[in-house]
Amino acid sequence: MSDFTMINCCLILCACLLSSQAVWSQRVRVEPEVTASPNGSVNLRCEFTNSGITKLTQVSWMFERVEGDRHNIAVFHPLYGASFPNKDFDGRVSFTQGSLENPSIRIDKLRMADAGRYICEYATYPSGNEQGTTTLIMLAKPRNSAIAIPVQASSSEVVVARCEAAQGKPEATISWITTIAGRYNHTSVPERDGTVTVKSEYRMIPTPAENGKEITCMVNQRTQIEPKTFPLKLVVEYPPTVTIEGYDNNWYMGRTNAVLTCQADANPAPTDVTWRAASGQLPPSVRVDQNRLLVRKVDETVNTTFVCEAKNSLGSGKKELAATIIESTEDPSSAGVVAGAILGSFLALVLVSALVAVLVMRSRRHQHGYSGDGEQGAYGNKTRLFGGKKASKNGAGANNNGPIYTYRESDPGTLTEKCNEFPRMTGSTPTAHDILLSGEMNEAERRKFDALNDSLEDEEEEERYDRFSGLPPSYQIHRHEDECAPYLDDDMESQRDGSIISRTAIYV
Repeated sequence: MSDFTMINCCLILCACLLSSQAVWSQRVRVEPEVTASPNGSVNLRCEFTNSGITKLTQVSWMFERVEGDRHNIAVFHPLYGASFPNKDFDGRVSFTQGSLENPSIRIDKLRMADAGRYICEYATYPSGNEQGTTTLIMLAKPRNSAIAIPVQASSSEVVVARCEAAQGKPEATISWITTIAGRYNHTSVPERDGTVTVKSEYRMIPTPAENGKEITCMVNQRTQIEPKTFPLKLVVEYPPTVTIEGYDNNWYMGRTNAVLTCQADANPAPTDVTWRAASGQLPPSVRVDQNRLLVRKVDETVNTTFVCEAKNSLGSGKKELAATIIESTEDPSSAGVVAGAILGSFLALVLVSALVAVLVMRSRRHQHGYSGDGEQGAYGNKTRLFGGKKASKNGAGANNNGPIYTYRESDPGTLTEKCNEFPRMTGSTPTAHDILLSGEMNEAERRKFDALNDSLEDEEEEERYDRFSGLPPSYQIHRHEDECAPYLDDDMESQRDGSIISRTAIYV
């Protein structure tokens, strides 16, 4: 037989032996792992299955804290009963059923030191000893805490916050959540009872700007349903930084109740705030009220440099302000009010004047016969009036009873009689003066009618003279049956004096 064949036979034999051992060991049924907490209780189950012809002699429970160091803690014999030989488990361990087929035990008042391997071992015949192992994991919820450590502002890196998860099992993990630039480190310290304490510190260079900034410690551990968080605010201490508020560069002579406020930024808060003048004593018109400086009335004594100083346990800080007095006897705010009132009155006057001017122009246009849109009224741009006392020098008489006719260029081709235009002249022919008083003409036409009126008066004189001399009767304009009927434009003839007469409606 070759060497290769011999090796194969050995491997097959070993496999068979292991398989048989696995089958035997599977007959002792236990839980691979259980968990418990300190001061609690735990059940360790064990049973022998498919015993067949195998005879069970006795069963033992052994505790192994570290590998290879075993101690009997419980023994059960069908004839001699139960025995608990280990003093560490005296009074804390017991069999739940007390039989060889189910020798499960219960451990009470658990300690962290109880964590380890528990072996349930059967003594049998003829197969020998068979066993099963359960690992007990003791879980301890850590005591979590976090604090912000007060530090002074400096240029060196220091610890500003600390977070701790004490006596936890298994070991906790700690992380930091913040926007502040820095770094952190962890340390783990095993405890005698098997727990672990984890500490973490956050380090940074503290400045006054970081005072009050937020930083959060977060602890994760198996026994916690969710992470435990600790929001913190950094505490950075620094001496006062002082500013003076309230000066507006408008301290004029005679101003009253001016106020300066001393603001001090410090941690811890300032314990003392004082005011003084750089030259010594404060002016008599000045009064100090805590961190405020009250100037009852501005005068030449206030034209000085004021100094505010604040102190805390870390030091002091001060700020100076040089007040400049303006030579003014008038309150600029009052002058502004007066100027505003004058300007407002002027604008109101301009608006009222513009409104009056518009109303006057509209009234004049209405009197001159203009419509609202700038066009003339019912008589057009150029209105010609006929009739009245018009008479020719060749002996034609006056038509004192005739109507007044107007020629409207806005309505070409018609001559229209104006009826009832002069209500105060009912039954008589209006004179040029009456026409002027009617307000129906512009200035140019008024001047024309003034000249026409003079010529009419001269003609009346000649007419009276002609009548006395027995001359033929005057020509008259024939009145239409309709007192207001129009005459055609082509029947009219213009005269040098601006009037127009009809060629066909004149008879003797």
